[in-house]
Amino acid sequence: MIKIQNIYYMLAYAYQVLNEDSYKKISFEDFEHTEDLLAAILAKGIANQLKRGLGREYVPTAQSLNSPRGRINISASIKGREILNKRLYCEFDEFSQNVYTNQILKTAAKMLIRSDKVRMEQRKSLKKIMLCFHGVDTLNPFEISWSGIKYHCNNATYKMLMSICYLIVETLLPSLQEGARGITHYTDDHMHQLFERFVREYYRKEHPDCTVSASHIEWQTDDGNATMLPQMKTDITLKHGSKTLIIDTKYYSRAVQTNVLYDSRTIHSGNLYQIYAYVKNKDTLHSGEVSGLLLYAKANEDVAFNNNYRMDGNSISVKSLNLDNDFAHIRNQLDRILDEWIGR
Repeated sequence: MIKIQNIYYMLAYAYQVLNEDSYKKISFEDFEHTEDLLAAILAKGIANQLKRGLGREYVPTAQSLNSPRGRINISASIKGREILNKRLYCEFDEFSQNVYTNQILKTAAKMLIRSDKVRMEQRKSLKKIMLCFHGVDTLNPFEISWSGIKYHCNNATYKMLMSICYLIVETLLPSLQEGARGITHYTDDHMHQLFERFVREYYRKEHPDCTVSASHIEWQTDDGNATMLPQMKTDITLKHGSKTLIIDTKYYSRAVQTNVLYDSRTIHSGNLYQIYAYVKNKDTLHSGEVSGLLLYAKANEDVAFNNNYRMDGNSISVKSLNLDNDFAHIRNQLDRILDEWIGR
């Protein structure tokens, strides 16, 4: 489970927009419930978006009109007897605010307004903001297609807002752990993306002496033929001088695989094979200057990793980051990882 205040810090690093002055007040508040924190961020985020203007797109629309517009559907006009009433059934594209991202914002806000874990002042603030969403539909939260959201230059400011909405929906939907305080959905792709982005942006901001990226690695085949081989893209690649550290972040509710027959627990083999392949294909000169790290977000189990291995000339480590600790401790863990790798 993630400590409530750490959610804010993760989002603040992952999406630098939370470092703007308009959000600063939130970082100093104490929140008893995750929902209350998310409500504060969402209310401020939507207010900022309203100043920029709500996103609009051309939405297919069909209406019975007195004056022709767009494409006239003759068949529908006759069947619906629209012509007898001197009207025509028209189909056209309308430049509307009733788009998917705005529908998600409204749905998440409505869920928070109904939650008794959100303070009354926060609910009133959200109700006031929702007056600007007249004409925007709400969605069934169980049916939201998060992977279907497409970002472009006109709606890039919605990325952080959609992440907040995701956390809101996942927190408020019925969970297996009633009354749990914090985020418990550790197996979801969206939470993994947040964890990955947080770690990458933390190193980029706090350690400018390192080059931070998410890079591609080419397969080192003997004949140069890489046809149909899967793409290798790292979550995080750090470079400092001649050294390279490849970090693969993992966000699971269960970080180990269990062999019931032998009563043993081991690291997921697929994860270890993956980081090993990254390191060996990146270290084309066999210099040993390329290292790998599997970094797990410590979740609902009592396993904590701090293992270092030497494999065929390269260092590969497996470590866990306990997100239920104070953020100062999380910072120290991340800094210590870097210090151990650089050797300072």
